[in-house]
Amino acid sequence: MRAGLVQLNVSDDPVANLDMTLALIARAKAQGAQFILTPECTNGLWSNRAEQRGAMRTEPHDPTLAAMRRVAMQHEVWLLVGSLAVKSNDPDGRFANRSYMIGPDGAIVARYDKIHMFDVNVSETEVYRESTAFRPGSSCVLARTPLAQIGMTVCYDVRFPHLHRRLAKAGAQILTVPAAFNHTTGSAHWEVLLRARAIETGCFVLAPAQTGYHPEKEGKGRRTWGHSMIVSPWGEVLADAGTEPGVITAELDLDQVEEARRRIPALMHDRNFDGPA
Repeated sequence: MRAGLVQLNVSDDPVANLDMTLALIARAKAQGAQFILTPECTNGLWSNRAEQRGAMRTEPHDPTLAAMRRVAMQHEVWLLVGSLAVKSNDPDGRFANRSYMIGPDGAIVARYDKIHMFDVNVSETEVYRESTAFRPGSSCVLARTPLAQIGMTVCYDVRFPHLHRRLAKAGAQILTVPAAFNHTTGSAHWEVLLRARAIETGCFVLAPAQTGYHPEKEGKGRRTWGHSMIVSPWGEVLADAGTEPGVITAELDLDQVEEARRRIPALMHDRNFDGPA
């Protein structure tokens, strides 16, 4: 199976973002990809919540999602929409940061709402409170497809190894980590976290990412790290997209999953233990 990762530089304009995304999906298909993945926040990045609320739609009315379903059918590919910011019906008014697995027939096979919210103080001038706008999900999701068993996560989830371990023990052969990873923390942690999750689980890790500076009409904008990566079950980086928008691809031999787990069967070596109090 050939996987193709789309690296984007989105703005706060979902229409312009969609045009760019569709063009890169077509490029990935032309390079032979059967499974194509886009990053977190494929429809846009906003720091201004009022602007975001005005631009977003509920899932049944989201034009980006509708277009992604059509393009999966058009190209006859499996498509992971890394995530879309969509309006929810929650009483508190928070949005959902939702990843979608779409089949070649355009059907939504699985949905995953990001569990771990990026509430951090990177520095005195760089503070994020994702949970003020988005409500966290509460369920991990394994998408069972003819291609592979695929565990779905999003961005900050990568820092929580127990989530990925649970997915691997449930049968995941591939872990998806679509991201809009912070530029500061990305330079320090992105690659090592992805490789660690692959090594710990014996899974392929597919991590399509946002990259560069993301402008806004009303807002300060933000910068993301890029470096979309495909990592083997042995922890080898098979492809790295660098910092420009584009596409990377790699052939995934799922026999490597079983081989890595045969060599290091850590998923079978869990033991109960006591303490600390």
